[in-house]
Amino acid sequence: MNEERRPDPSKAARSGLNRQTLVKGATAGLGAAIAIGIMEWFSLASRFPLAVIPFATSIVLVIGSPDAEPAQPRALIGGHLVSTLVGLMVLKVTGPNAWAAAAGVGLAVLAMYLTGTFHPPAGINPLLVILNNLPWSFVLAPVFVGVLMLTGFAFVWHRLNRLHGWPQRWL
Repeated sequence: MNEERRPDPSKAARSGLNRQTLVKGATAGLGAAIAIGIMEWFSLASRFPLAVIPFATSIVLVIGSPDAEPAQPRALIGGHLVSTLVGLMVLKVTGPNAWAAAAGVGLAVLAMYLTGTFHPPAGINPLLVILNNLPWSFVLAPVFVGVLMLTGFAFVWHRLNRLHGWPQRWL
């Protein structure tokens, strides 16, 4: 009987861990933690609970995968604005309900594709807007102000921590 030899998954995981990966991951983790701390301060100042400010996954994407297309400023800023506006329009037409929230997310994905601003983390914006019956001012604060803060933070963070900075392009 010839037994098939399988690789040890724990050994494979350990072999991918090297000093460069550890430093890169720790730096991204520190940047994400600082950015979330700033968002927490912003949530207190704007009186929106942090859970309603849709930037945690955007922070992870922009800090952890800065070269990805959805992490570029056009997608980051545009995706949040487009998806929030879609959510507000759907809310205006339908009122707050689960089916409207589902439709709002789907329409936001379509709108982000059509405008070249696809940013997956922004897909939660219509859900938040519709289910929480948020006002039109939500698009300005916390969304617009918050996404500008995140863009500024990412710009400074990557200038300090990367050889080639961020972003690859603005538009």
